[in-house]
Parts: sequence; C-alpha cells; structure tokens
Amino acid sequence: MDTKELLKKVRKIEIKTRRLSDHIFSGEYHTSFKGRGMTFSEVRQYQYGDDIRAIDWNVTARYNEPYIKVFEEERELTMMLMVDISGSESFGSKNQFKKDIVTEIAATMAFSATQNNDKIGLILFSDSIELYIPPKKGRSHVLRIIRELIEFQPKSKHTDVSQALKFLSGTQKKKAIVFMISDFMSDDYEQTLKIASKKHDITGIRVYDIREEKMPDLGMVSMTDAETGKTQLINTGSKSVRLNYEKYYQDKVKYFKETFSKSGSGVVNTRVDESYVTKLLGYFKSR
Repeated sequence: MDTKELLKKVRKIEIKTRRLSDHIFSGEYHTSFKGRGMTFSEVRQYQYGDDIRAIDWNVTARYNEPYIKVFEEERELTMMLMVDISGSESFGSKNQFKKDIVTEIAATMAFSATQNNDKIGLILFSDSIELYIPPKKGRSHVLRIIRELIEFQPKSKHTDVSQALKFLSGTQKKKAIVFMISDFMSDDYEQTLKIASKKHDITGIRVYDIREEKMPDLGMVSMTDAETGKTQLINTGSKSVRLNYEKYYQDKVKYFKETFSKSGSGVVNTRVDESYVTKLLGYFKSR
C-alpha cells in the first residue's frame, strides 16, 4: 500500500471512529472505568452522610471517634489495546473482513481514551508479540496506532493468546484498562488470564463471522486453513464432518466465555455484520 492510499485509509477510519468516540463512547467509557484507579488521599473525621464502609477502624480505635479514608480518582489511566493479527483475522464473508472491524473497534477505543486524556498502548500479537507500542498520549500517537493496525504484516499466521497475556503482565507494571480483540480461536490461556486479570481490568472482545459458526453443505470443497496455510479437500456434504466442525467451533467459544467470566474479566461478542457500537454501549452500561 502506497503512502497516499494509507493516509486516505487512516483519515477515513479517523473520521468514522472519532465521531463515535466523541458523541457516544467517551462519556460511557469514562463512566464505566472511572473509579477503577483510586489512590488513597487522607484520613479525616467521619461526617454525617459519609459511607460507613470507608471507616478506618485502626485510626478510629486510636482516637476513639470515627475517621474515614478519603480516596481520589486517578486522573490518568492507561489503556492497552491487544489486537490479534493472525491469519484467521483475514476471514470475511459479508464484504468485510474481521480485521477491518477489529481496526475500527481499536481506533474507537483509542479515541475514547484520548478524550479522557489517558495513555494508549498497543500490542499486536499472533503466536508471538509482533509489535509493541508503549502507552503515550495524543492524536498523533493514536494515528500511528491506526496506521499499524491497517498495514502491519505479521510474521506468523498462528494465534497464542497466552503468550500475549504473559507479555502484558511482564511489561505493564501499573494497572491498565485492557481491551483484547480477537476471534479467540485459541486455548490454554486460563492461567495466564487469571494472573493478568488480578492486576488489570481486562475485556475480551470476540469478533467473528456468521460463516464460521456453521459449515454449509457444498459437497467436496478445497479449503485452506488461514493459520496453517494447509489446503485439503473437505466433504462438506458429510453430516458428521459438519457436526464435528460445529462442535470444535462452539468448544472454542465456550472456553472463551467461561475463562474470561471465571477470571472476572469482561466479555463482548460482536459479529462482523452486526453493530459493534450497540454491543460496546450495552457492555459499558452494564458495568
């Protein structure tokens, strides 16, 4: 892609996603995540109407009258975008690839964070860390993130969610708001997610295509696995072949939902032909 075409694409995504973040998401994002970063400020005497859960019992016992802990909201939060750029993200059947929706979601979240003067970082991953951009503020930084999302070419087509989560835990020492965007066609990440979610506020956003849920009956079809590159003839006319595929797919989806829920992390599922705006707003409002 030449520079002119790339800049045109970046501008197009900026116009669309910035409008969404300005008018819809920035308020919802702030409401959903404010108070997540609270720092201890001081201890003062209890006043009528104060929340009794804030009472500092040690200080209260020392002075023989009630004192409460006062916390201040941290003004600056850090958002980490973790984006799967493996081969399966290039799948699409409704005139739009999964990676296009993933880019739009990531850009929208980045501009929402910018509205709150938060830092934004990016991790692009396959079965290894393909690119890491440390958290920074500002529009030019967000535009760089969008550029990378559009044009970055991964070295590997495979996926390893666990490796990405290990990298997150190793690089982000302070608490971050993390959006992991993937189709989550991976497994064995329960333990690493459990560790990462103890420190960070993590949300898994699963982006998928309707054609991935069921295999249509098309007879003998030559199929290429987007992640392995392996091509083979598949008899889609066989009911057992179709059922086995459906079970494999549903097992991965179930693992994603259960693993994220068990670790206390958020879950969003959005299909490429659905409105991710509606899905994200519903999620923010439910928090």
